[in-house]
Amino acid sequence: MDKKNLALGRTNFILIAVGMLIVIIGFILMSGGISTETYFDAEIFNARRIKVAPIICFIGFISIVYAVVRKPADDEKEGTK
Repeated sequence: MDKKNLALGRTNFILIAVGMLIVIIGFILMSGGISTETYFDAEIFNARRIKVAPIICFIGFISIVYAVVRKPADDEKEGTK
């Protein structure tokens, strides 16, 4: 497979993976705090779950968008040949 036919470069894929990892961390921070019909857990409304975790997920999604939009550095590859 010819690397010139790929739309994204190696750096783009690494940035996408980092962004996905950030989103996964945000979802992990959002999890927990189970409430049932007989028990109410007030921990579902703490600051980590309703403020911090969504901001981390948003940063992850923005970094994924940046990684997709970022133009691969073709000039560096052509200069080394």
